[in-house]
Amino acid sequence: MHAFDVLGDPVRRRILELLTDGELPAGEITTAIQREFGISQPGVSQHLRVLRDNGFATVRPQGTRRLYTVDAAGLREADTWLAAFRRFWAPHLDALTTEIARGKRDRRRTTETGEH
Repeated sequence: MHAFDVLGDPVRRRILELLTDGELPAGEITTAIQREFGISQPGVSQHLRVLRDNGFATVRPQGTRRLYTVDAAGLREADTWLAAFRRFWAPHLDALTTEIARGKRDRRRTTETGEH
């Protein structure tokens, strides 16, 4: 399955968002996803399996619990594919960074000189 086929599903994207802060038990993921999307525990397990099987998440058993975390392998595939398109937005982001820095510099000068 292509990385964007995996990421195209809002439930799987949300699971990855939950995992960005670190390892979570399957039960905690299931509770959050059930609350937000109203899907069953087997449905959540199926999404976790897709993430695991496609290199987006890893699982580590700890007693009776299963702890999930983000696996960067799947994300690297998506990043590699996106690399060809970065030239379309990178200059705009660079320009935005320049404008933000210019605004900060102007505010600092105004503060230092007492001008309004």
